[in-house]
Amino acid sequence: MITIKDIAKRTGVSYTTVSRALNGKSGVNSSTRDQVLTEAKRMGYQPNGIARGLVKKYTNSIGLIIPDITNPFFPAIARGVEDEASKHGYTVFLCNTNWNEKREMAYLDTLQEKRVDGIIIKPAEDNQQNLEHFNIPMVSLNTKTYKGTESYVDVDNEKGGFLATKHLIESGYRRIAFIGGKVNSYSYSNEKRIEGYQRALKTFGISIDESIISHGEFTTESGYEQMNQLFKRLKTPDAVFAGNDLIALGVMNSVQEFGLNIPMDFGVVGFDNIYFAKFPQIQLTTIAQPVYDIGRIAFELLLSNIKNKEKSIENKVVLEPELIIRKTTTNRNLK
Repeated sequence: MITIKDIAKRTGVSYTTVSRALNGKSGVNSSTRDQVLTEAKRMGYQPNGIARGLVKKYTNSIGLIIPDITNPFFPAIARGVEDEASKHGYTVFLCNTNWNEKREMAYLDTLQEKRVDGIIIKPAEDNQQNLEHFNIPMVSLNTKTYKGTESYVDVDNEKGGFLATKHLIESGYRRIAFIGGKVNSYSYSNEKRIEGYQRALKTFGISIDESIISHGEFTTESGYEQMNQLFKRLKTPDAVFAGNDLIALGVMNSVQEFGLNIPMDFGVVGFDNIYFAKFPQIQLTTIAQPVYDIGRIAFELLLSNIKNKEKSIENKVVLEPELIIRKTTTNRNLK
């Protein structure tokens, strides 16, 4: 790697003069500056961002830690973060944890070593007291916060759960199951969606049956397996509100293998509105999150905290969910 000392040796000027010329500082005559810049370009010199950050106390870089890069929901958020960061001259380091807390901690350590100016994080676990040890501006993609992540942007998950279940009830489905993520593990959004689901059931006078509330992973495979288990119940559901769209796809696979027609025999509502939910062969009814805006706003909040680091600003943004009705539900009252 070419260094300032290499350029100084090649041009015959002092290390200090080269440094001042490269950083646009005064005290260097124009001919010497031009000589240094020309030689630096010819030699392929690249500034050391971390070293410069140590001097300037910022690196114009941030970390984005997400739990599942294979779920289209998170790349959509990442695009919002990166687009907004680019407008402000920031580089984004993308880290994928696979819902693994140890991997998350390793990324946090690495990002701190790289002197990033701040971090946007969707925690792998809800019980994240260890985030308190990182003295760096953070924004959480989760309404539940921790010391160090007092700022967050999220969607109203409880309202989304209510809208999904209300739609199923008003469409004529009555035995509505919930299939979501793990209990007591990366489950805060999941927990709020269950609360909305239960509030809708109570609102319409339908009793809550814990036997058809199921928990697993936020994956298609888990949705398929959990639905298979529910079909073994004495009284099977006639609809599912799924904790996310990937789970909903797994549910649909299981339902179709069981020989039921979607939506006449069985209704399915997901959560997220990932890009392939609207594919012609899927047409999933779902709760949409404004994912691009979540990413964009998350960076805006983080930048505000970076610029006001000493003031520890708390910025809390909760966005509205939207029910998108497609072909995995129908009005069975018209039959």
